[in-house]
Amino acid sequence: MRVVFLGAPGVGKGTQAERISAQYRVAKISTGDLLREAVRMKTPLGIEAKSYMDQGKLVPDAVVIGLVRAKLADPSCAAGFVLDGFPRTVPQAEELGTALASKAMALDGVVNFQVPREAVVQRLSGRRSCPKCQATFHVNFAKPKVDGICDRCGESLVQRSDDEREAIETRLKVYDEQTAPLVRYYDERQLLSSLDASGTVDVVFQHLSQVLAPYQMR
Repeated sequence: MRVVFLGAPGVGKGTQAERISAQYRVAKISTGDLLREAVRMKTPLGIEAKSYMDQGKLVPDAVVIGLVRAKLADPSCAAGFVLDGFPRTVPQAEELGTALASKAMALDGVVNFQVPREAVVQRLSGRRSCPKCQATFHVNFAKPKVDGICDRCGESLVQRSDDEREAIETRLKVYDEQTAPLVRYYDERQLLSSLDASGTVDVVFQHLSQVLAPYQMR
């Protein structure tokens, strides 16, 4: 199974990507995870990425694509993968297609997670993250056992600056501008499926599994 999960920040695609990865034994590829790991390991791409991140700038496509290419060559991706939130633009999609073709691979499908805008704002603004182990919680939907404390490692939880309401609105606007062409791009190639991701995690997982079922038979 080789699939891409698209969707605005806060639609739950990361959570579902983790569940699909575990259920079907395929790799979960998140560019955020790749960037953090590359920076931590001080790889050449990680050092380059950090230089942009330290200035508050977006990491260029060339760096992100380089990280994705390296990951696709990893043995962990041999049985398939779920790309979480990448590509974000048509040029990135074209680069991904080229990278896969060079390995005689192709995408099985692309799932577009859809959630009403205000629901996304509520989800993100209530999210709390652990700065140590990266675990995430929610003040309403996934509360930690002890208020403000990470269940996994005991670190104090924080609200990321990009989860504040004003920042969320900006992120959603940018996503809409960048991703509308990408949705059309994959729809024109008959790879796109839309998924109502406004239900509970379990309900969305059930519906997502139905969407992905045909890919298991290829």
